[in-house]
Amino acid sequence: MLYLGEVQPAGQAAPHLIIPRTMDTTDLFSRFPFEKELRDEIDQAEILQLKSGTVILREHQFIKNIPLVLEGSIKLRKTDENGREIVFYHIAPGESCILSITSCLNGKESQAEAVVENTTRLIGIDAAKVRDWMDRYPGWRKFVVSLYYDRMTELMTLVDLITFKSVDQRLFKYLSDRAVDNVVEITHQKLAGEIGTAREVISRLLKQMEKDNLIALERGRIIIL
Repeated sequence: MLYLGEVQPAGQAAPHLIIPRTMDTTDLFSRFPFEKELRDEIDQAEILQLKSGTVILREHQFIKNIPLVLEGSIKLRKTDENGREIVFYHIAPGESCILSITSCLNGKESQAEAVVENTTRLIGIDAAKVRDWMDRYPGWRKFVVSLYYDRMTELMTLVDLITFKSVDQRLFKYLSDRAVDNVVEITHQKLAGEIGTAREVISRLLKQMEKDNLIALERGRIIIL
């Protein structure tokens, strides 16, 4: 299986499929002008398809592979002993995981867990190649620096929200930003992880917002009125 960490979980069945190269990496290459030699190396790698909920990296493990996401989404999170989570950022198509890259380059353990959010297609790049590419390809270095900037911006925004905004303000901002046609499809548990609080707090706030006629609640859906 594709497992970004050092050890594959014992007894776990492979949750991915190796699929034919019916899709290309044009979008990735158009965003960052990789050198032809680097494109050729990436094109030689297998494209993998992973199911929603697959954990591809656990906390405190060394990095073996770096994902280049083509379709779908992966989230980087941290959980506590009670199962509560906080989401640091999401890896979208055309992106990779800067935490995995920096941990790989510095020989450090991962400080977060990576989970596939929905069916995702990606290329798994061997960690040794990533280190080699940093020396050989300016295009790859530019890609990594750009990822670092984007993730730092997201993390600073997260710190700002947690430090200076109340939970209800963070909740309403999240719903407003993510709504498509005034609808957000998400569970209370997942929303709690995105906001950085307990599920019970989210459920209570949503009920109050519904009483105030700000939203309507349906199973797995929140409608902004």
